[in-house]
Parts: sequence; C-alpha cells; structure tokens
Amino acid sequence: MTPQDHRDCGLALFEAERDRKQIGLLSQRFPEMDLDDAYAVQDAMLAARDAAGFRRIGWKIGLTSRAMQEALQITTPDSGVLYDDMLFPNGGQIPADRFIQPRVEAEIAFVLKADLEGDNLTREDVLAATDYVTPALELLDTRIIRKDPVTGAIRKVTDTISDNAANGGLVLGEGRFDASTTDLRWMGCILKRDGVVEETGLGAGVLDDPVTGIIWLAARIAKYGGKLSAGDIVLSGSFIRPVEAPHGSRFVADYGPFGEVRCDFL
Repeated sequence: MTPQDHRDCGLALFEAERDRKQIGLLSQRFPEMDLDDAYAVQDAMLAARDAAGFRRIGWKIGLTSRAMQEALQITTPDSGVLYDDMLFPNGGQIPADRFIQPRVEAEIAFVLKADLEGDNLTREDVLAATDYVTPALELLDTRIIRKDPVTGAIRKVTDTISDNAANGGLVLGEGRFDASTTDLRWMGCILKRDGVVEETGLGAGVLDDPVTGIIWLAARIAKYGGKLSAGDIVLSGSFIRPVEAPHGSRFVADYGPFGEVRCDFL
C-alpha cells in the first residue's frame, strides 16, 4: 500500500464510523497489505478523529486469547486507541444509533499514574506505574464488514487493526484496586446478557497474566517513539469471547468482590 492508500482508507473508516455505514474488506482490496500497512491505516483514521476534536484517553489491547489468535492465524496481540467519546458510565445506556454491530467483552482496565516507555519493561515496572485496576467492559464495533456477501471472504487481522482494533467504547467499574496486591490472573467475571449467563472467564486468559499485554503494548509503541502516559486507561485484553449486543439487550458483568459493570443497549 502507498501512503496515499493509507490516508484514503483511514478517512473512509472515519467516515464509516461517523455515518454508521460499513465499508468493504481492505484485505480483499489490498491482498498484500501487512501489519505495518494496517497500523498506518489506523493512524490515518485516528488522525481524522484528532482533527475532529476528540481527545485520546488511552489504549486497548486485543487478540490476547489463544483462541482468537488461532482463529486469525496470528501469534501477537493488536492495539487501538481510546477516546473521550467512547467512555460510557457504569449502568448507562448506549444509544441505539451509536454503533453498527456492537459486541461486548470483559476485561481488566489499568489506569496509570506514571509513564511507561521502552521495550524492556518488567512486570514490576508496570505495577509500579499503575494507579489502580478496575473491572471493565469493552464495546466492540466494526466499520468493516465481517464477511463479504459475494466471495464469502471474512475479515483478517489487517482489517481489524486498520479499524482501530474494532474498538467502539468502554464502561469502567467503580472500584479501584491495587494492582500489586490483586491476583490479576484470578480476577474474572460472569457475563450475563438479559439475565442469561453467556460467558465466564479469568484474567489468566489474557496471555496468562494481564500485565503481559501492557508490557507488549509499551514495546510496540516504543518502536515509533511513543509511550504510555500517566492518566492513560489501558484495556488489557478480553478473557471471554465477544458477545453480540442487539438493540434492547442488557449486560451485567459480575466480578464478584470487585463489583459489577453494567450497560443497556437501547
């Protein structure tokens, strides 16, 4: 892909999000596109968001589970950027016209009190830089079709990364917990949709330790001169499969002693 291709595709994705109209598979249009191309498209999409006045508030890490990596035939997570308009209150309502094909995942969110920078961070570095962790729901959406109706081709990881790692929104829990004294591997939840248990999972489903994803993210963005900053919210990756969120659905993520995270889709 050329730099102009990156810019054109990024703008198309921004407009798709704004107008809630999906575009076709980039992986079909550009079959040779690689991960660098995908992140360049994502950067162009985010540049359009920046220009529109949205404020960055953190990062999301995706594709952290073994099952999702095998499904997409990759061996590495991906990442996207969180913005202020994506943050919904716990127990709040998601407008019916906000997303295209929303889904929900359960995660552990890290809120940083110090910068994290470099490609040789340790687990202790991450814990020392973390103000607190809290349970969270990530709201996924896709501005790229999941499956081509003519060819039957499905989204590839390059499509997902281009589309800001399929990020749509997030809901944070109200509790604040010390990351250094919380057993993050055993921090998990029971996710219910309309009162029915859809998924259960533990933090260990995220690379065996959610902190591992934070280390990976810091190393990835360090390659481009970036860093995780104090105040950033970082979604460390889902430990359950995505659950569809049709209109009228109600979600409750029961994290036991860590509280509940709720949202209703109008």
